[in-house]
Amino acid sequence: MYLDAMSFLDDEREAWRPFEALLDLSDEQLERPVETAHGWSGRQLMGHVVAWQEVALDVARELAVNETSPIAARIAADWDSRGGDVVNAEIDARWANRPLADVRDEFRRIAGELRGFLTVVPESRWIKNAANQRTLAEETMDHYDDHQADLDAILAAVRE
Repeated sequence: MYLDAMSFLDDEREAWRPFEALLDLSDEQLERPVETAHGWSGRQLMGHVVAWQEVALDVARELAVNETSPIAARIAADWDSRGGDVVNAEIDARWANRPLADVRDEFRRIAGELRGFLTVVPESRWIKNAANQRTLAEETMDHYDDHQADLDAILAAVRE
């Protein structure tokens, strides 16, 4: 539980930093599936984490002007009703059809845009609101932690 926005933003930035190593990989390396990363490629990992950052960005946009986020409620209900495997498979399919250059561009852009947007959201709506803070942490830092082993496996496969 964070008590101030800057602590959250600093921790999120540090948690995101290791994932930026994916940008150093060649297109060929990003497209290569890695068995020890659940068969995911670097491209898939990039699309997956950015898709959930986009959800956090949409939530932040709503919280900048409203006390609540209908998007957060809708995403949670969708996850609960259809299940994570279905939702994540749809995300994977949507990102698989995008040109790799677009994936790279979004990967570079979204995390910074999210951080920037959170600086204009009143703290009362996200830091002082446990449910909203939890949602934003789940889509960012907690999610990065969930995929750290995948990132490590993808980066290790490139070094082999």
